Amino acid sequence: MKNNYILVDFENVQPKNLGLLRGHPFTLMVFVGANQKSVPFDFATALQDLGENAGYQKITGNGSNALDFHIAFYMGEMAAKDANAFFHVISRDKGFDPLIEHLRKRKIHARRHVDLSEIPFVKISNASSMEQQIEAIVDSLKSRGSSRPRKVKTLRGTVNALFMKTLDQDNLETLVDELKRRGHVIVNDQSVSYGPGIVRH
Repeated sequence: MKNNYILVDFENVQPKNLGLLRGHPFTLMVFVGANQKSVPFDFATALQDLGENAGYQKITGNGSNALDFHIAFYMGEMAAKDANAFFHVISRDKGFDPLIEHLRKRKIHARRHVDLSEIPFVKISNASSMEQQIEAIVDSLKSRGSSRPRKVKTLRGTVNALFMKTLDQDNLETLVDELKRRGHVIVNDQSVSYGPGIVRH
């Protein structure tokens, strides 16, 4: 399982759903701009409720991209220390996308999300219907790039791990069969390849 690092661009997004992260393994860093003089009480309380894995990083200095550069620096620093890191940047700022694409080409897992609910492990835990479960699995497989499972047994294990190993055999097989039926997964003997809905061209 990846070590999830969530970096919030608080100048751009002020999450109101931090409670979604409870019960998950993560490190949360909220980057606050130099000109942001206060943080809403409800947000501060929700952040404290998450314990020692969550905290603030108040940046110094001003500038149109000052906070973005701070986030980029911390991602690089953490990537150098943790080869198993998965970075989730919470921001509406598409300026992060070229950096994230570069990191992915370097085999560093990173994605930008507009909301905490879009993070794959959060999406999985909130998925109740078959449609939501398949969507969450597809999102997770997309994010894995070249490290996607290549064997049916590994795929089953990966899907079950996404659901914290709570799936019984029947549910697991139903989900894998549905991935095949929708063309997301192609099975040849015991080898797995992926359809255009997962593989980016």
